[in-house]
Amino acid sequence: MSAAADILKERLGGLAPRLALVLGSGLGGLAEQVEDAIRVRYADIPGFPQSGVSGHAGELVAGVFADTHVIMLAGRAHYYEDGDAAAMRPLLEALAGIGIEALILTNAAGSLQADMPPGSVMLIEDHINFSGTNPLIGETSEQRFVGMSEAYDLTLRAALENAAEKAGVKLHRGVYMWFSGPTFETPAEIRMARMLGADAVGMSTVPEVILARFLGLRVAACSVITNLAAGMATGELSHQETKNMAPLGGEKLTKILGRFLHDSASGRVTS
Repeated sequence: MSAAADILKERLGGLAPRLALVLGSGLGGLAEQVEDAIRVRYADIPGFPQSGVSGHAGELVAGVFADTHVIMLAGRAHYYEDGDAAAMRPLLEALAGIGIEALILTNAAGSLQADMPPGSVMLIEDHINFSGTNPLIGETSEQRFVGMSEAYDLTLRAALENAAEKAGVKLHRGVYMWFSGPTFETPAEIRMARMLGADAVGMSTVPEVILARFLGLRVAACSVITNLAAGMATGELSHQETKNMAPLGGEKLTKILGRFLHDSASGRVTS
């Protein structure tokens, strides 16, 4: 076990959750709903990333949410911050080291579909890595050749869809395309993305999916739609718009995750 995992296990005491969630831009408020919370700053764990993006607190919160022991990661590091696609690797390795088995990723994204407006939630079925990089570049073990045919766990996806139905929330499905950022996409790039089969675009999540699969974790992911992509609406895109709009879809995603975790605690989310 790594030093980071040792420290984290000590800080958590006897708490041994099997599920972790990464909270995207504007979704950090979900961590405030964790009961009996144990809070650990990323800065207090060696090797953990330090996010420089507003809306990302940089804090690990462990406790009970919807009757389930869970870890929530309020904040992530992005490739565009320092050019390191593997910035989240130490954190994910520590989670695997303390027994986390499944990872639910969330993000804020731009929609390429007119019928999936801001405030919508999209279940990611697959992704397109358009960044030109990979977080496993430099890894020397044979494990670097990770199969990605089913990167997004079918059972977890079905459980999230079932949870959305029970919660009365429309859950779109689609393909997420990862752009490196930090600039937003151009209208021409969005037209290209649509032709390649993307339904939403964003600047995160994909490297975490690759790392999680490398570490043997099961993965599911949802996007909160904060805007229509470039060229689909008037006005310029901004990070402030992302932060302003994220809570709208965030409320819906919170309902879905609450139902999902409740079902998980009840044993209705099977491995």
